[in-house]
Amino acid sequence: MSLRARLLNSWLRRVERPAMTRATSHEVLRKRFDTQARIFFHPPRGTQMQWQRMEHGQRQVDALEVVPRTLGDDTVVLYIHGGGFVFGSPRGYAALAGQIANRLNARAVLPRYRRAPEDAFPGAFDDVCTAWHGLRATGVPADRIVVGGDSAGGALAFALMGHLIAERADLPAAVFGFSPLLDLTYSGESFTANAEAEAMLPVSRAHETMAHYLAGQDPTDPRISPLWADVTGAPPVWLCAGDSEILRDDSRRMAARLRAAKAHVTYREARDLPHVWPLFHNVLPEARETLDDLAGWIRQQRGRPAES
Repeated sequence: MSLRARLLNSWLRRVERPAMTRATSHEVLRKRFDTQARIFFHPPRGTQMQWQRMEHGQRQVDALEVVPRTLGDDTVVLYIHGGGFVFGSPRGYAALAGQIANRLNARAVLPRYRRAPEDAFPGAFDDVCTAWHGLRATGVPADRIVVGGDSAGGALAFALMGHLIAERADLPAAVFGFSPLLDLTYSGESFTANAEAEAMLPVSRAHETMAHYLAGQDPTDPRISPLWADVTGAPPVWLCAGDSEILRDDSRRMAARLRAAKAHVTYREARDLPHVWPLFHNVLPEARETLDDLAGWIRQQRGRPAES
């Protein structure tokens, strides 16, 4: 582990995790994240961004399109941002999406889904589905779309995958997740075993935050906790998590379920790296290495027909 990673972990444990614990409202969390994103997270030089409206039936959702300086591939990355279903935004994650897009010479699209507590489930899930179908309606084939997300965005990305499988619909070329939240029952052993080791997420706020999103709904609904979805016939999947994260076992268990279903799955587990460490690509060498690894994996999936 690099010196920068050790310093980052120390800062997260001393400053960020306590700040998340003390936050008095979702507005405080949103303002803090968006401010830090503007300061610390920067896309590659020449990245262009513009808003577009995606529609499907009577539904519509705004999405931020992120285009690298060199666009040479028709692959589209549908990226779903994290933030515990409460904070986070396409703008806040545009730099991360831009880093992926730059490595692939392909564009990324980040839907602005509805957040709790103003909008509980299924608002965010419906918006992600609208983004998928809206992207398809623009003429992008399913097998040229790669779906990904981090943390709660990972929940939505994999929930979309499970929904498409259940509907026997065309599937994306591949799906990936950075430290994805896949089980809102929090039944993984790491949720308690890593409570002290976790650098960023305070266990004490997890149930409170998720209650805003669930609003009394069954957390084992596969549209909420995709760990419970049928993954038979899933497209290739790439996952990463840190061994000290409280959500580590979500990725471990999803990888095991995918392997049992004979799906192609790649799981990267890193030693003591923080939750969604690729966000820190501007300062962390391990973040850039992980993004390089993901981009190489995605390039391998190009041309692979998705099953339906």
